[in-house]
Amino acid sequence: MNPLNVRTLIGRSIAVAAIATLAIGGSAQATSGGLTNCVDVTGKAINRVGCYEDVWSGGTQYRMTFSNLQFNGNTPKNADPFYVIAPQTAQPQGPMPTFPHDHTVNAIPKGNGGTYTTKLQSYFVLCSGQGLLSGACVPLWIAPAGDPLPFAQRVDGHALTSTEAIESAAAAGNLVLVNLGPSAVIVGSVSATH
Repeated sequence: MNPLNVRTLIGRSIAVAAIATLAIGGSAQATSGGLTNCVDVTGKAINRVGCYEDVWSGGTQYRMTFSNLQFNGNTPKNADPFYVIAPQTAQPQGPMPTFPHDHTVNAIPKGNGGTYTTKLQSYFVLCSGQGLLSGACVPLWIAPAGDPLPFAQRVDGHALTSTEAIESAAAAGNLVLVNLGPSAVIVGSVSATH
């Protein structure tokens, strides 16, 4: 097996950036507290209605709400990461019709009870060539659009439910974090555990 070509992965990921902004859907429920699951927002309602999704942070699942699915301001230079990973449980946070996946965000601030608003930059979290060849990274081959990509499910036997786990594995060379660009900047607020 040849190591993955990062440029090829980035090229493919840019092509699916539009999908990524729609792929932030939550569980299969239709509504939660009056909000619609982001994956269920379609047609003229896209980017015009609020919605929710589930995310991982520090090993715990939280509910994140969005005013819309598109950020229209200048691309922020200090956005927190919004990692799109392979499902960590049998119930993906982002099910079909997009593609099965989960999300991981930075630790929730303890001082304000976990309620805050933030700008987030979306990244695909993929097994690197090194991670695949060594067996350190366990992929789930998912095709969001076109060829399947090796979305990371576990690294060295550990779940990817915290940014620390993801960033540590990336620093060790076992993951590739693919920035999906300015069209994949979103604004969300974490307000409750799931």
